[in-house]
Amino acid sequence: MSELWSQLVNGFANHGVLPVLQLLHLQGLAGDPRDISASLLIATFQLCVIGLIFRPLESIVPAEKWEHRKLTKVDFQYTVMMLVGIFPIFSFLILTPIANYFGGPDTGPGDASASPLAITHWVPWLKQHPWLLFGCYYVVYDLVYYWMHRLQHALPWWWALHSMHHSTRQMSCWTNDRGSLIDGFIQSMILATVGIVMGVEPEQFAWLVLVGELVQNFSHANVRIAFGPLFNRVFVSPKFHRLHHMLVDPTRPNLHNCNFGQVFSIWDVVFGTALYNEPLRPTGVGDPMVDDDNNHGLVGLHWNAAKRFWGSVRRREGWKFGEVAFGPGYRPIPVDQLDLHGLAHHVMQPPQDEPLPTTQRPISNQSIETA
Repeated sequence: MSELWSQLVNGFANHGVLPVLQLLHLQGLAGDPRDISASLLIATFQLCVIGLIFRPLESIVPAEKWEHRKLTKVDFQYTVMMLVGIFPIFSFLILTPIANYFGGPDTGPGDASASPLAITHWVPWLKQHPWLLFGCYYVVYDLVYYWMHRLQHALPWWWALHSMHHSTRQMSCWTNDRGSLIDGFIQSMILATVGIVMGVEPEQFAWLVLVGELVQNFSHANVRIAFGPLFNRVFVSPKFHRLHHMLVDPTRPNLHNCNFGQVFSIWDVVFGTALYNEPLRPTGVGDPMVDDDNNHGLVGLHWNAAKRFWGSVRRREGWKFGEVAFGPGYRPIPVDQLDLHGLAHHVMQPPQDEPLPTTQRPISNQSIETA
């Protein structure tokens, strides 16, 4: 299998990637063509898994029944654009040169240029156990993602960007990659820096990303699937993550601040943010400024997020930790100053094990007024 994968990567690099780089005069800037080739092949594999496995599951065991999938169209377009376009270009024109500048991966016992904080620098015998080493990389990677995700919700200017991801009313297997490009840049720089510090090789890092992305594609899918009492406490399931995306409940305003894990739900258990045994709930946001994202396509989505970001990052309120909504001029307003009953979308909650009915959600562009 390893040999077949290597031949596939080399063949695509020589006959697909390299000619394009030469045509664009980028062969000296973009790193190893084989790394680009591997990344594109991995992205293609990811799209096949989403489209051929996760998408059919949404029709077989839906968490929420929709009359149409209109609002998922923009997420599908964005996923394809990210996986086969933006992410590979960003990774190998920006991240790879940065990684090389700071020493790159730990490639061997005599590699003096490797990161002094590389895991194998401190535990050399892990080099003889690649699967165990990969597991160690992933535990650190996933823990960093958990805390980064919590910060995305707690820091108003970052929530201004990340809220684009949460604004979707039809959470599906394509929702994971829905997000602001600015937000994506910040996330990528943080996670890539962690990879560089750990000494992860480029192809290993691509597989780290793939594992996380596939789990997130599945956890965002519109399916009512859980992993049982034991494994639900270890791994993120679609039912577990759906609660993270639920609409605010004015009677329990902090309920949705939960389930931040990417792959391992154990972080939520350890740090007290895990929520279980709640009925399936509609997803989206109550803030009309953010909910307005659903009225726009790819460009409009990013423009909305950029306006929220600019309205937050230039104000003192944008740097104060806490949950916010956005008022006139995209000024962040702490939610404890708002009438949550006025913001909430009022929908009927079904029994716990029943699919959600099709919901009609009002769209409001009114400015938020303080209570």
